[in-house]
Amino acid sequence: MHKPPVKNETATTQVAAAIGDGWIHGGTFLGSILSGTLLGLLADRWLGTDPWLVVIGSLVGIYSGFVNVWQLLKKSEEIDRAP
Repeated sequence: MHKPPVKNETATTQVAAAIGDGWIHGGTFLGSILSGTLLGLLADRWLGTDPWLVVIGSLVGIYSGFVNVWQLLKKSEEIDRAP
């Protein structure tokens, strides 16, 4: 999770922390999409409904990814505003 900058931190340390946060947010987003797609693919093969459940699973994964990233960004914004 994003931490507010400390006065003793260098610019390099702050940039490294921001890049780390970006990887976390991006990984969360990508993981949501991949898991929705994979579950849709497995359900399609099991039920024989190609390609409908893959499409639905992908859309649900994309939605879930956006919601997760939105919540993470709101939390980090609240931390930045805290005194």
